[in-house]
Amino acid sequence: MNTAEYQHFAWLARSFGRTDYLPLTPEDLEALGEAGSYVDKYPGTHLFKEGEEANASFVVQRGEVELYRTPAAGKRVVGRVRPGAVIGDIAMFQGRPYISSARAITPVRAFRFERSRLIPLLIEHPVIAMRWLVACLGQLEATQQRVIRLMHRTVREQVAEVLLDEADNFGEIHLSQGSLADLLGASRQSVNEALAGMRDDNAIETGYRVIRVLDEEQLAGAAGRSN
Repeated sequence: MNTAEYQHFAWLARSFGRTDYLPLTPEDLEALGEAGSYVDKYPGTHLFKEGEEANASFVVQRGEVELYRTPAAGKRVVGRVRPGAVIGDIAMFQGRPYISSARAITPVRAFRFERSRLIPLLIEHPVIAMRWLVACLGQLEATQQRVIRLMHRTVREQVAEVLLDEADNFGEIHLSQGSLADLLGASRQSVNEALAGMRDDNAIETGYRVIRVLDEEQLAGAAGRSN
């Protein structure tokens, strides 16, 4: 295994649980890398769509992906994921159709694990299976913690909390106000009013499909976070 291959396989391994937990052997790493291939997606194109057969899961290496559902009332954004996220694996393991669609927001590169190749690999490499389980439980726990933090809070507090969670290293949140309302299950009017109040407090500024954090401390106060 040459250096480039090892770095590639090691990147995949980091996506599955703590790097200090059940270290993978070179054979594990090579098997993991051979269970799929890279795919590149332009903005607006899909990794998978709701209702399709879940025959693969994906690890996002670069870019941002929007997860959304399309109930009778129309499109509803349910989340956004960034590099390192694993998506589509729960439906894949259950052998059920994808319950949401995954659309590239920016140029995306992801590693696609084929179900037909991944399942036998996990059976033969229990350490990889355990690491995958740990990573999956970690994502579920993070989702649960976020739900708990948002329960029984005002729309203003919920909006501020999501902005703090979603801000990138530059303090930017690339969500439209409509998508933000969808994420919270709130009306657009109430979300717009909350954003207007934070803008008046100079905590944020808003633009087309982007919100910028100007004062993180002020925003944390709006979210009701204790110091």
